[in-house]
Amino acid sequence: MARAGLDKDPHDIAEMFDGVAKGYDRTNSVMTLGFDRRWREQTRRVLDAGPGEKVLDLAAGTAVSTIEHARTGAWCVAADFSQEMLRGGKSRAVPKVAADAFHLPFTDDAFDAVTVSFGLRNMNDTVSALREMARVTRPGGRLVICEVSQPPAKVLRWLYHNTVLRGLPLVTRPFSSNSEAYAYLAESMRDWHDQRAVAEMIAEAGWGEVEWLNLTFGVVALHRAVKP
Repeated sequence: MARAGLDKDPHDIAEMFDGVAKGYDRTNSVMTLGFDRRWREQTRRVLDAGPGEKVLDLAAGTAVSTIEHARTGAWCVAADFSQEMLRGGKSRAVPKVAADAFHLPFTDDAFDAVTVSFGLRNMNDTVSALREMARVTRPGGRLVICEVSQPPAKVLRWLYHNTVLRGLPLVTRPFSSNSEAYAYLAESMRDWHDQRAVAEMIAEAGWGEVEWLNLTFGVVALHRAVKP
């Protein structure tokens, strides 16, 4: 399976990410010009986990984001449905669980916080996934989503869609173990919702106090919410 489609069939998505696991972190750093590290740091600050708290990092891939949250002293678990991605992060000393975002293998109210970095747009039923995240989060617990978004400024949005995203498969080809997958990733970025639409889906899933923060001119956005 070279790449998934915008229907985001879970089996196709998992197979595609299995295929890009080798060199995934390096490719991400190349295609984001190193901004991925800064976005992870900002996600950690917004989540604001602390010692003794339990954090679920969903769609964690190689657990590079999980390690960032673990720096706070919180107990963090990386969950992903691509086992090859989890194996790619075997050197990162955090618990790792193969998990389906729609049927998480955790009890109700198990976590103080749940976070997803650049994985929400790959879930084919966003609201259902957000509801499942709410199920495993305690009342008063937090949600932080770091995801690509749509630059509010029309000129920047046009440049982003017609230069950055069109060139993405070419830029990543020398570094990726599955260059065709990045054609899907570029399409999924172009097709993804804007900041307000994501906030509305989070609220529809039962989360409260939803707000967002634009990063890097709105190319990426952080959404934060609280479980009532």
